[in-house]
Amino acid sequence: MTLSEEKLKYFIHTYGCQMNIHDSEKIAGILESMGYFSTDQVEDADVVVFNTCCIRETAEQKIYGHIGAIKKLKRAKPDLIAVVCGCMSQQEGVAEKIRTSYPFVDIVLGTSNLDALRDAILSAQKKKKVFNVEFSRYREEDFTQSRTSYPNAWVNINYGCNNFCTYCIVPYVRGRERSRPLDDVLEEVKQLLADGYKEITLLGQNVNSYGHDLEGNVTFAALLHNIGSLPGKFRLRFMTSHPKDLSQEVIDAIAAHPNICNNIHLPVQSGSTEILRRMNRRYTRDDYFALIDKIRAKLPDVGITTDIMVGFPGETEKDFCDTLDLVKHVKYSSAFCFVYSRRKGTPAYSMEDQVPYAIKKDRITRLLACQNEVTKEISQKMVGQNYEVLVEGANFRYENTMCGRTESGRLVNFKCDESNIGQFVTVKIERASSATLWGSITEEK
Repeated sequence: MTLSEEKLKYFIHTYGCQMNIHDSEKIAGILESMGYFSTDQVEDADVVVFNTCCIRETAEQKIYGHIGAIKKLKRAKPDLIAVVCGCMSQQEGVAEKIRTSYPFVDIVLGTSNLDALRDAILSAQKKKKVFNVEFSRYREEDFTQSRTSYPNAWVNINYGCNNFCTYCIVPYVRGRERSRPLDDVLEEVKQLLADGYKEITLLGQNVNSYGHDLEGNVTFAALLHNIGSLPGKFRLRFMTSHPKDLSQEVIDAIAAHPNICNNIHLPVQSGSTEILRRMNRRYTRDDYFALIDKIRAKLPDVGITTDIMVGFPGETEKDFCDTLDLVKHVKYSSAFCFVYSRRKGTPAYSMEDQVPYAIKKDRITRLLACQNEVTKEISQKMVGQNYEVLVEGANFRYENTMCGRTESGRLVNFKCDESNIGQFVTVKIERASSATLWGSITEEK
């Protein structure tokens, strides 16, 4: 068999958030349209893509290590094409660093020019390197996507961010907010439902600001009403919501449509008003509590999840205790808890009163213990109850076990056949181990 007759293969390293996961589906779609096939062995690949994240310094260091490891593979396979794209490559100076320190990399693209990947691959096949991190604007419809998460599907509704939280690099690497036309989003969702997808998650750095740059008074609430009114049995989720922008109209839209999950991801970041001010979050501790009360008044069974940061510059023990107190009172279904990481190019990088690592480590341990107690309490109340669950696939941590999520976003493990993937089933929760729920399929509702 000649080289031209062999199947060309690609391997994608994906780092970071759901937005990056979805971007990797676009990358896969481009490569497959060019005749490449997916492989789960990087050594077999003809194209290796690093779809990067730069939200934390540790993630960035890990990515550089993985990129460096390709040098040996490239020496053995001179025709291998190495691609770096995503948030990290969009940072100022990173493309040049890769050009000089990792000369075996063939292509560097930014966050908003994935549409250039096809031509870049063709150039790399001719041994011409491509480095392009200029901001551009592509249309979602320009991509044939290779989706990998059935029965779930991700749909971008807007890109970029205008909030400029002082710790966050995203506005600098994703650009200003840009909303997709409502009709384009609606058509993509309709096609996904026609293709059999059962759960759609709308993605944006701040979904609540969707439509502010579109004509015709388009709002996120209007988009939810449009999708929620579509026929058929499916679920609709969204992330991420900025607390300052979550309106009563959005809450009402969730309540109005059974297809929209009673599950809101509402990152608080800190329970201290002073730290929120330093973060430029533009709401107070009391504002956040008032919003939680407003949500639960309309959606009493809602599952609320969050992101919480510890160790932001200037955070005192009292500030941290305010965060613990908030966690105990809000009672999040789950929380993504992490330590503040300095990012060059953000205002917080040069702030005084940086918190020592030992204190950060102590606080993250205490925060996780606090949230685990809350999660355990919620889990125990679910034992003996029946919940509708979408069967998502196998949980490979446990033998012969499938898993799926309740409407409120809780993951449940149970036994059933693979033929049930993509189906809604009723599961009775039989036991709970902190965040892990176990149950059995039942005919009862």
